[in-house]
Amino acid sequence: MDAVTLLLVAVVLVLVLAQAPANRQAARTAYRLAELERRLTLVMDHLGVVDRDPVPAEVRAHLARGDRIKAIAAYRKATGADLRSAKAVVDAVVGPR
Repeated sequence: MDAVTLLLVAVVLVLVLAQAPANRQAARTAYRLAELERRLTLVMDHLGVVDRDPVPAEVRAHLARGDRIKAIAAYRKATGADLRSAKAVVDAVVGPR
């Protein structure tokens, strides 16, 4: 029984160590993306550029078909926003009912 336990511990340890490079790469990618977004914001602010249509095209397509729920879901998927924020944005785009 001790050999089986030792083997299971070894397998778990190998699996955990195998995940470490992937986690580091994901963290590095997230950092680089955040840095690019920060720099882009600085450039846009410096040039006075305003994003007049920040709503993704897929959200507008769902709204054009009259499907608010799919539009909210698409906004959440595209931006990572929570349900309340996504609903507020979609409601702002559509306007009062």
